Amino acid sequence: MNRTLAKRTLLAGATALLCVGAMSPAALAATAATGGESAPGASPAGTLPNPSAKAQIATWFGPGFYGQKTACGQTMSPVIVGVASRTLPCGTLVLVNYKGHQLTVPVIDRGPYAHGATWDLTWGAASALTINETVRVKTKVVGQAPNSPLLGVPAEVKPTAEAVASGGTSPA
Repeated sequence: MNRTLAKRTLLAGATALLCVGAMSPAALAATAATGGESAPGASPAGTLPNPSAKAQIATWFGPGFYGQKTACGQTMSPVIVGVASRTLPCGTLVLVNYKGHQLTVPVIDRGPYAHGATWDLTWGAASALTINETVRVKTKVVGQAPNSPLLGVPAEVKPTAEAVASGGTSPA
């Protein structure tokens, strides 16, 4: 994957989702909905199901899942930034708020299966939000991104097309 395509994929697929507060939810939703092109007056994805805006329980999952495929087709690793949801479709973008930290993450898996939890963050997402235990978070659905095997992988660690062809991984 060349750099231009990687950057376009970043915008269209919202794959480098460590944009903590860099874009408003409406701007992020408009960007995801238009494949990276700005859409004046575009509204956030209004037809997506949206869990309650009240505080919800979030857990995180990590090393025991590395190397396994998610329900949405990604291979889990420490760098993946995403969330598991029992009800939202793969690629749904969710704005997660925790103690002044914000992060927009894609749904990449099903779960959580811990009693009472609504969300299961990847280690990359939990780390960016400074979460290291079960906590209460506020969430909001802000858009939809196309699901792909690289959804949730930050751009700086995406493999190039040459590396994929040769079986290696090198930074984009």
